[in-house]
Amino acid sequence: MLILITYDVNTQTSAGVKRLAKVAKVCTNYGQRVQNSVFECLVDGTQFAMLKKQLLDVIDEKKDSIRYYIMGDNYQKRVEHVGVQKAFDMSGTLIV
Repeated sequence: MLILITYDVNTQTSAGVKRLAKVAKVCTNYGQRVQNSVFECLVDGTQFAMLKKQLLDVIDEKKDSIRYYIMGDNYQKRVEHVGVQKAFDMSGTLIV
């Protein structure tokens, strides 16, 4: 299923800046950045649970926020893109 993750991390302190970097790193392990604080992650139920747990361990719930938009398995018809930096097909073949 495709999960859209958006986050807002308070960066008024050096600890906040570190949390921001950690949140981005966790999200990068599961998907691709499509905007500064927005990731698309193609995960199964177990991976989604692990992702949420890892992010919960990083953020400060009194200062930061994360939103999960569950697009499901039929997401191809729900996502439209206009402009530069078109995302790669996460369900396709990846050659490294």
